[in-house]
Amino acid sequence: MHWHKLGKIFDPRDHLLVTGQGEFAQSPQALVFEDRIRIYFSTRERDGVGKFLSHVGFVDMDRAFERVLRVSSHQVIGLGERGTFDEHGIFPFSPLRVNSRIYAYTTGWTRRMSVSTDSGIGLTISDDGGETFSRHGKGPALSASLQEPFLVSDGFVIQHDGRFHMWYIYGQRWIRTSADAAPDRVYKIAHATSADGIEWTKSDRGVIPDHIGADECQALPSVVFHDGRFHMIFCYRYATDFRKNPARGYRLAHATSADLIHWERGQGPVLPESSTDDWDVDMQCYPNLVHVDRNLYLLYNGNEFGRHGFGLARLAQT
Repeated sequence: MHWHKLGKIFDPRDHLLVTGQGEFAQSPQALVFEDRIRIYFSTRERDGVGKFLSHVGFVDMDRAFERVLRVSSHQVIGLGERGTFDEHGIFPFSPLRVNSRIYAYTTGWTRRMSVSTDSGIGLTISDDGGETFSRHGKGPALSASLQEPFLVSDGFVIQHDGRFHMWYIYGQRWIRTSADAAPDRVYKIAHATSADGIEWTKSDRGVIPDHIGADECQALPSVVFHDGRFHMIFCYRYATDFRKNPARGYRLAHATSADLIHWERGQGPVLPESSTDDWDVDMQCYPNLVHVDRNLYLLYNGNEFGRHGFGLARLAQT
């Protein structure tokens, strides 16, 4: 797949968000309307003790992704109640049309003591065209299990042949580079299926082979059917020394499948190299694939995990 990079299309510093004018528009996830594209993302605010909370917002753009039509200033969905899996934030937020309703699969996260965080995948539903969402219960639809002990998150769902398919990530282990270092996590992409989008059966195994060793971290799978095959774009990084070291930070990868179960991972970079002053030169992460008007687009975040917004690439026509 050959992609043309179209540059950064949304910078949160230029707009008034639900958390005020600030930084972060992480994990752009598109929902296509007849007259516009709605892109959900997660932004951040500081709580009373200086720690981050993640909130959901959206931007409506024209179908060419050239003009911002509207940015949400209301709360799309609130944080979870005290002690629930999404008490401290929702990131990411992945929408799917199901009949006349819009489902959105959330990653809710909460702080921990011995490690930084844990997470689960929730289901929310909108009956007002995606303006607001309500939880389908206070707990997660997908969470830790015997083979997937923590950090279940990043759910991306499609419908195919009458069933729902979800790709998500799960934590394998926490590692330390030294006795006094904070633990870093290792996580992989897995697959689950459902008849109704609510009750899920996990595969309980990773589906994408590692490229940079057993401690590779894989995140944010996005899947479409295009040109006779299923395509997945996801991001991957080293487990340690990734925040400030571009050589170990997130990059995008590509895999293909004929049956949604078995995946063949491609080699080499997904996007062309960036110049030294580009917004995505140090990092490319949190991808989302979307078809619009016979074009296949790729939304993604750049440097600092989307602190300064997200950009766009378009698949070259063949």
